[in-house]
Amino acid sequence: VQLVESGGGLVQSGGSLRLSCAASGFTFINYRMSWYRQPPGKERELVAVISRGGHTTNYADSVKGRFTISRDNAKNTVYLQMNSLNLEDTAVYYCKGDPSAGWGVTYWGQGTQVTVSS
Repeated sequence: VQLVESGGGLVQSGGSLRLSCAASGFTFINYRMSWYRQPPGKERELVAVISRGGHTTNYADSVKGRFTISRDNAKNTVYLQMNSLNLEDTAVYYCKGDPSAGWGVTYWGQGTQVTVSS
């Protein structure tokens, strides 16, 4: 089982990045997918979540209107489009899979670093 994030990097304030999380080893369509982030010296926090079919999404207030979560079930991949990035968005970003049935194993990726510079 793997969740592999990619797309992180260094970007200037106001810029954009698109993160990807490729899943393997489990039935992706049966999982609700989320993006979390952990800023330096802070707790990990929920950024966005998307339902198994992709029809329902929710966002942290701090990213509403700037970030968009999406998924491609044919490619077993979840995305996070991040626009208008600011310094407070600097963090390690993780994807997470939770079984939609409410029971089973939760999976985490290894994380990808996003650094926003002024």
